[in-house]
Amino acid sequence: MTLVQRTARWLAPVIKGLDSLQPLIHLGVRLWVADVFWKSGVESLKDWEMTVDLFTHEFHVPLLAPYAAAVLGTGVELIFPVFLALGLAGRFSAGVLFIFNIMAVISYPALNEVGLKDHVYWGILLLIPLLHGPGKISIDYFIRRHWMGK
Repeated sequence: MTLVQRTARWLAPVIKGLDSLQPLIHLGVRLWVADVFWKSGVESLKDWEMTVDLFTHEFHVPLLAPYAAAVLGTGVELIFPVFLALGLAGRFSAGVLFIFNIMAVISYPALNEVGLKDHVYWGILLLIPLLHGPGKISIDYFIRRHWMGK
């Protein structure tokens, strides 16, 4: 038996164990990112006048009036994190939040280095459900498996 074969035999149970953790990791990533956007949406609702003021003077959303941007932004932050957390339309929800995250960076020119790193981090985490799907612990998986036979 060669060194490669021995190494492969030794690593097989480790890899199998790591593979079994994938559904929990996918769920954890979805819940983590959804929580970030959800909390931001809830904060926006707590002081609506301040939110509109921020969209009027701080955030410069292209092509939208400040009030419309505040309504749309808050709506995205309250609706799509719930879908993402449940894994319902998981890829679509991750895509919407990914684009929303990019727009947040573009719309807020005063974003500091730490804030930019946070947005990059959230964007990278959103790529997981966007590119891999929401995982086995999701409504999408249940629908696909039980109603679509896949």
